[in-house]
Amino acid sequence: MAAAAPAIIQAQEFLPPVIDRSAGADQASPAPSRPAQQSGTTPQSLEARVNKLERLLDNEALVDMLMRLDNLQSESQNLRGEIETLGHALDGIKQRQRDLYLDIDRRLRDIEVSLNQLKSSAPASSSAAPAASGGSAIAAPSVTMPGAAVPGSPASADPAAERDAYQKAFNLLKEGQYDKAIAAFQAFLSSYPKGDYTDNAQYWLGEANYVTRRFDSAKQEFLKVLNQHPDSSKVSDAMLKLGYTYYELGDWDAARQTLEDVGERFPNTTVSRLAENRLQKMRLEGR
Repeated sequence: MAAAAPAIIQAQEFLPPVIDRSAGADQASPAPSRPAQQSGTTPQSLEARVNKLERLLDNEALVDMLMRLDNLQSESQNLRGEIETLGHALDGIKQRQRDLYLDIDRRLRDIEVSLNQLKSSAPASSSAAPAASGGSAIAAPSVTMPGAAVPGSPASADPAAERDAYQKAFNLLKEGQYDKAIAAFQAFLSSYPKGDYTDNAQYWLGEANYVTRRFDSAKQEFLKVLNQHPDSSKVSDAMLKLGYTYYELGDWDAARQTLEDVGERFPNTTVSRLAENRLQKMRLEGR
C-alpha cells in the first residue's frame, strides 16, 4: 500500500481538473464576448439606403413622365392649330370653288341669251331696206351688230379670234392651271382692251390671282373691274371678291366696308348673302 501511494499521486497530476457544472458554477463563469458592430453596416441602415435610392429613381421616372406629357400636350396644341388652319383654308377653297362654278353657270346663261338675241335680230336687219316705187332701191342704214368689225378698231377686228382667245384662257382656269391662265388673260387684255369679253377677262384674272394667294395682284385686278367696267355684270362679284381680298390681306376696315357695300348695292342676292356670311365670321373672330 505504501508503495502504491506515490504512483497514485503521480497519476493524479496528469488528470484534467474537475469542473463543477452546478447552478452556482454557471453564474460564476464569464459570458462570451460579442464582436462589436461597426456603425453604418447594419441591415437596417442598408435597407434605408436602398429605399432612399428607390425613391430617387421613382422621382426621376416621375419627372421624365411629366416632361414627356408636357411635350405631348405641346405637340397636340400645335397639331390642333395646324388642323384649324387647314380647315379654314379648305373652307375657303370650297367657297371659292362654289363661287367659281356659280359664276360659270351664270356666264353660260348670259351667252345663251345673247346668242338668242343675235339670232332674232339678224332677219330683221336683213329686210330693213324695202324696194322703192319705180324700181329704185333705197339704201338701208348702216347697222353695226354686236361683235362686228369696226374700222380702226383692231380689238374687235376678228370676233371669232377674240372669243377663242378668251375661251382658251378660261379653260386653263377651269383646269386649275392658274399660272398659265393668268398669262393667257393678261395676253387677252393686251390684245383686246375694248373687246366684248374684256370685263370678264379682267374679273377672272383677279380670281386666278386670288386662288393662288397673290392677294395684292388680285386686289388691283378687282379694282380695275369696278373702275373701268362700272356697268359690267361682274361688278357684284368683283366687289365681293375685293372684300374677301381685303380680309386675306388683314385690312379689316376695308374688308368690312366693301362687304357692307355689297349688301347695300345688291340686296337679296347670292353675293349679298356671301358678304353677310363673311361679315358674321369677322364678328365672331373679333375683327
